[in-house]
Amino acid sequence: MPDNSQAQGAAFNCEGGLVLNRSTFLMQPGEALTLENFEPDLEGGYRRINGYRKFINHIVPQTSGSGEKILMVASFADKVLAARGEKIFSSASTELSLAISASTGMTGSGTITVDSTAGFSSSGTLQINSELFTYTGTSSTTFTGVTRAASSTTAAAHVVDDAVSTTWTEIDSSRSSASKYTFERFNFDGNDKIIFADGANAPVVFNTSLSATDVSESSVSGSKYVAAFKNHMFYAGKSTTPQTLVFSEPFDEDDFDAADGAGSIKVDDTIVGLKVFRDNLFIFCENRIFKLTGSALASFAITPVTRNIGCINGDSIQEFAGDLIFLGPDGLRTVAGTARIGDVELGTISKNVQSLFDKNLKDSSLFESVIIPDKTQYRIFFVKDTVAGSLTRGVICVMKGDRYEFSEMLGIRPSATDTFVDAGDVLVLHGSFEGYIIRQEKGNTFDGTSILGRYRSPDLNFGDSGLRKHMQRVIVNFKPEASIDADLKLRYDNESVESARPEPYALDSSTVAAQYGTAVYSTTSSATQYVYGGSTQPLVRQSVEGSGFTVALRVDDGGETAPYSLKGFQLEYQVGARR
Repeated sequence: MPDNSQAQGAAFNCEGGLVLNRSTFLMQPGEALTLENFEPDLEGGYRRINGYRKFINHIVPQTSGSGEKILMVASFADKVLAARGEKIFSSASTELSLAISASTGMTGSGTITVDSTAGFSSSGTLQINSELFTYTGTSSTTFTGVTRAASSTTAAAHVVDDAVSTTWTEIDSSRSSASKYTFERFNFDGNDKIIFADGANAPVVFNTSLSATDVSESSVSGSKYVAAFKNHMFYAGKSTTPQTLVFSEPFDEDDFDAADGAGSIKVDDTIVGLKVFRDNLFIFCENRIFKLTGSALASFAITPVTRNIGCINGDSIQEFAGDLIFLGPDGLRTVAGTARIGDVELGTISKNVQSLFDKNLKDSSLFESVIIPDKTQYRIFFVKDTVAGSLTRGVICVMKGDRYEFSEMLGIRPSATDTFVDAGDVLVLHGSFEGYIIRQEKGNTFDGTSILGRYRSPDLNFGDSGLRKHMQRVIVNFKPEASIDADLKLRYDNESVESARPEPYALDSSTVAAQYGTAVYSTTSSATQYVYGGSTQPLVRQSVEGSGFTVALRVDDGGETAPYSLKGFQLEYQVGARR
């Protein structure tokens, strides 16, 4: 046993997020020098992120050639809409809420229990993983008259939250030469609708029956951007008029009679995105930002927000934490309204991780973004045509109180995105380059691929980098959500090759507290190690070896286990000689 009688201690909470713009010696102990596939947690600490998995098991059909990526994904009318190639498709999807064993017999009298059957037809065919099921009826949460292993598929076990979906149905086939889509959900007349613009064809409107109507006006054909504002539909991004904003008459997205209130506005820069925010329509351009105020043709007015800063890519624009966030030429910025009438403040928020943006701004072919409202989280993905999904990087931004904290993502490669909130349920979707629709924030892997999580603290000198410290013990405070697979590593003297490198120490989650409705009595499997009376935030007291003038803590997670949060660390050491 080590002699701890002369030991000194230092403790810190994990907070502050990823910091790359300061010397490791000037960082606060709780900040991170590496924070990959961890997210700053609103409850404190750094949490290993959730995974993703297919939301719809069927691949979206290719329509004109091989290798077509998803150009659009959107949740609408209890269905998922997706565009690939020259067509738009729809499918219904839900998730299992009651598991199905491989041996469960279903021959026309079985049932499948799901979260909701909304959007599904009264009879048809379902797919769960690779197995097909037919059904003859539905209730709100149940498919009835089910026969399994249809169409010569094989019966298999299916677990809670597995995707349950229908095949894709073609709803529009006239999208010749379509590029990346933008869309807007709206309701002008008491009927929910969604409108799509693809930069090459007439904008198309779908009602809840998924009946399509093209916007016939030639001046908006080929628009890239759409926005509903003050009961007018606004169109922009036509290649021949890139600085022009065209708007319909009130309450009709397909009527452009000037006598009835339609019109157009020209700005002095190329438009790259539109976003309604705080009773204004913000017009993002390459080098400028404007806002449109007023409520009708007679009162519409354009005023500049800034003539010095533009938006790199309109797909980065999101309403986030009471602001608009967007990607500027120098990183992430916000447009924040203040109490002063007519005043809008611009602020750069990504200074702590600016090097990540500097590395990715020039050669990224796509910038995709999503928000996760319940986590006050914004995610931006740097997508490159030549970089595989496993190597695709992104940045997580979390609003915590009055500050932003950041981390880095590795392994998520979306080609289109949508965040939809319905009755409190947050649905974060992305389309893949392989043709699938993916749901983020689900599972413990990236659709079967391990999530590589990495954390590294600053180089800690405990107030004096001239004194050698003989490390004796590290106490880790963490919050596991099930058993975990992670290692603690100590690295001395800025990871010098001449310093000792002790073998990794495994983090043990065997003391996870049993939770009502989750833990299973007498269960001892590696996947479920719950203990009655255990702690929800156990302390790992790990005796360690080695010495140095500085020490850094690393946690590496490369498994397929559930997320966990690193809350804080306490280090115990004895002081040695001065160098």
